[in-house]
Amino acid sequence: MSAKLLVTTTEQIPNHDYTVLGEVFGLTTQSKNVFRNIGAGLKNIVGGEIKDYTKMLDEARHTSVDRLRDNAATLGADAVVMMRFDSGAIGTDIQSVVAYGTAVKYR
Repeated sequence: MSAKLLVTTTEQIPNHDYTVLGEVFGLTTQSKNVFRNIGAGLKNIVGGEIKDYTKMLDEARHTSVDRLRDNAATLGADAVVMMRFDSGAIGTDIQSVVAYGTAVKYR
């Protein structure tokens, strides 16, 4: 049931007292295939949004939050507070996205 686990960027959850369980993370690293990379390279010449990469990063963000929820659920958490994202490039065509936060248990 980790899909229903609350994930919030706030420090406090209104009307809830909780105990901190610890840090939780969700990580994914993704790349597009070579044909998509060629298309992205051409788009880079003329400018504009590279929709394949936008889609890839959106998918990576969702995957990292799902994995964060799974990590929190294994600790018995009811929610994750102070969730943040970080991302970085590995080479020219690989992106890594991590979601991290603090797992908490309601009292």
